Amino acid sequence: MTLRERISSDLKAAMKTGDKIRLETLRTLRAALVEKEIEKRGSQSQGITADDEIATLINAAKKRRESIGQFAKGGRPELAEQEARELSIIQEYLPKQLSTDEISRVIEDVVRESGMGAATDFGKVMPAVMRQLKGKADGQMIQELVKKRLGLA
Repeated sequence: MTLRERISSDLKAAMKTGDKIRLETLRTLRAALVEKEIEKRGSQSQGITADDEIATLINAAKKRRESIGQFAKGGRPELAEQEARELSIIQEYLPKQLSTDEISRVIEDVVRESGMGAATDFGKVMPAVMRQLKGKADGQMIQELVKKRLGLA
C-alpha cells in the first residue's frame, strides 16, 4: 500500500469515527500530495515518487514544528497543542527518524571519508551528510550536530 493509499484509507476511517483533528490533518496531507503531483505533472516527469511524498510530509511536519514554537512564544498554548497533535499524526506516516547517536555516526563517517574536519568545511560537509540522511532525520538537528562536530557551536 502506497503512502497516498494509506492516507486515503485512514481518512475514511477518521470520517467514520468522527476524529476531527485526524480528519482535517489527513485532508491537508492529501491536498498537499495532490498539489505536488500537479506540480510534477507540469514538469514532464512521471508523476510523484515515494521520495516526493516523504518530502511533502517532512515539509508539513516542519511547518507544524515552526507553528508550535510561534504559538508558544505568542502565548497561545491551545493552538500550540493542536499543532502538536497534528504533528504527531503526520509523524505516523514518516519513516522512523534516526537517533542523535546514529546521525552523529553518519557525520563522523562523512568527515573521516572526506578528510574535511575544519570549521570552514561546513558548506561541504553539510550537503554530503544531507544526501545520506535525507528523510531520515530533521535537517535542523543535522545542522546543529555538524556545527558541533566542526567546532562551530
